[in-house]
Amino acid sequence: MAQRKFMKLKTGSTKSKPIREVIQLDSISLKVPVTIKAILTEELRDRLLSNIEKSINRMELELKQLDVDEKRNLDEQGKTPQAAASIQRFFAQEKQKRLNLQAQENHRREEIHRLAIGAEITQGTLERQVELHVGDDMREIMNVEVLIKDDKIISIRG
Repeated sequence: MAQRKFMKLKTGSTKSKPIREVIQLDSISLKVPVTIKAILTEELRDRLLSNIEKSINRMELELKQLDVDEKRNLDEQGKTPQAAASIQRFFAQEKQKRLNLQAQENHRREEIHRLAIGAEITQGTLERQVELHVGDDMREIMNVEVLIKDDKIISIRG
């Protein structure tokens, strides 16, 4: 139960109003992260590699579309050297973003090929609601992992 403490204004004052209310809580409800890990199986490896290939192919299509869009924009709006340079700069940045994403995906693909079957890989992070109490071990509350294999939860570690 919350306890309320009040501070009085000044001694001799006819009215006693709180300057600042201090509330001491016994517990509080928070959202904390939960790490989701998966045991690498052949099926999971194939699924991850398939997703990476789709992502790389999508980036290739986007790069081709950016080339078309750049050419069209230069024809329509690139009448002055400044306008043409601005258009080229914009499309160069967009192309570089896609090339960087492709490089990241290629790196992920190499990492997945190097991993042994049975290795634990981080899939992401979710949040959970937890009730904290005075005296709880914060490290224990914050370090929770859910381990899955073939889309089934096999362990919850804390």
